[in-house]
Amino acid sequence: MSPHNPHDPIADRRSLAVLSMTCLRLSAILLALVIVSQLFNASLLKADEVKRPNFVLILADDLGVHDMSIEGSTFHETPHIDSLTKTGMRFTQAYACCQVCSPSRASIQLGQFPARHGITDYIGAASGTKWNRSDRVLPAQYVHELPQTQTTIAEELKKANYKTFFAGKWHLGGEGSYPADHGYEVNVGGMEKGSPPGGFFSPYNNPKLPDGPPGESLPLRLGDETAKFIRSQDRDQPFFAMLSFYSVHAPVETTQELWTKYREKAVLMPPRESRFLIDRTLPVRQVQDHPVYAGMMESMDAAVGRVLEAIEVQGIADNTVVIFTSDNGGVSSGDAYATCNLPLRGGKGRQWEGGIRAPLYVRAPGIAKPGSISATPVTGADFFPTMLDLAGLDLRPEQHLDGVSFVPVLNGETLPKRPLVWHYPHYGNQGGEPSGIYRDGHWKMIHYYEDDRVELYDLANDPGEQTDVSTREPLRAATMKQLLADYLKTVGAKFPELDARFTEKAGKAKQERIRNENLPKLEQQHARFLDADWSPNENWWGSQ
Repeated sequence: MSPHNPHDPIADRRSLAVLSMTCLRLSAILLALVIVSQLFNASLLKADEVKRPNFVLILADDLGVHDMSIEGSTFHETPHIDSLTKTGMRFTQAYACCQVCSPSRASIQLGQFPARHGITDYIGAASGTKWNRSDRVLPAQYVHELPQTQTTIAEELKKANYKTFFAGKWHLGGEGSYPADHGYEVNVGGMEKGSPPGGFFSPYNNPKLPDGPPGESLPLRLGDETAKFIRSQDRDQPFFAMLSFYSVHAPVETTQELWTKYREKAVLMPPRESRFLIDRTLPVRQVQDHPVYAGMMESMDAAVGRVLEAIEVQGIADNTVVIFTSDNGGVSSGDAYATCNLPLRGGKGRQWEGGIRAPLYVRAPGIAKPGSISATPVTGADFFPTMLDLAGLDLRPEQHLDGVSFVPVLNGETLPKRPLVWHYPHYGNQGGEPSGIYRDGHWKMIHYYEDDRVELYDLANDPGEQTDVSTREPLRAATMKQLLADYLKTVGAKFPELDARFTEKAGKAKQERIRNENLPKLEQQHARFLDADWSPNENWWGSQ
């Protein structure tokens, strides 16, 4: 028998066939891996290409929750502001974090209640023995600028490649603590002053805002500056624009044309013997018929309209979240005594709902149902986490310690129950008393620091806070008082101290002056606003 042939052609063909099959299988596997890799990279690219929403936060100054037509005002006209409630969600239980401006504004920037960040009064207010108005206690000391050690919402969004812009009232510190020092790349008008130095018409006397033509309207200028910024942005570049009006803070000023319009409207209303009622400390306005204030309302509303128009013209309305709110309640006592917050009690500077309840309208396209309404209690401290949530960014719970995202509410869902806290260890220029507030569900407890007394209100059945039920619900009142104290201790809150200069005689004399001298003068002054020949000065505050 011949030996085996190592070059058997049949065996070779079989080997080649096996090799070919192996190569084909390897090629198929490699092709599959390439396809999977391409699909994965495509998905990552697609994720990167998803546009983050733009944010326009509009903050009014001293605007009452019932100052808008949508909220029941039959005297003021606010069609552009009202339109946000038709295209977004209206919150009926929204709150500012304080009854005065600077603390609320800081809370929006930081996501914390004032007791925690330390700005508990408007910056510039007297405290300690510098306060000398025949009152029982000395107002507590407070922080006078936005802390540099903390991160603002602007700084956080800037990290995520947002362009940031600020226009208007800042009032959170001076040189070294301006908007540009806290994450805002553009600052138009933001400075340390709480009211416009030059009034509401150019020249503005504001080092951060170049003067416009003589008589130019401040709110319209700020609206135009914000609209200009919006129009200048690349549509693929996310931005955060904060329009922080000086309106409708004092001094109340408007044009002769707008005064005439609202004066004619006011004189058609039923005549009143009086416009004011003293509520414990100061007279409080009981009617909306101030023609100058109404003119200011219309100018601010027109400015909002210009911003909303810029968003539409830019073609970014479907990817721009608009938030509109106020920093505290309307001024029904003190300052210009300009509006009425009824049926809510009190106003700016005061511890009742009229002082802390704020309008809140949120237009979040594709999320908030147009025309929807929510009664969920929310605060200005919630804006920080809500905006991060809407942007798809990680939350910063170590920063926004008192704020929670209300995106679930915008989606028609609910939030877990939580208490809300206010701490105002000061006397307001508007008659407010040093106090702390603890809201739990529909119950609201007020603890007064002058004499340790408490008030308890059932807001579900008594939204106007006319019936103190603390004696009927002593355990509930005591429990809420203790919970408030526990929170304030945790954050290191500061409290007033007794003023050794106070005497009962001086306190009583002060109240007699308010009743017998101030009140009659107020009635005469505000009635005079409706006289056909009234005018503030020759050029109507420089508007002519």
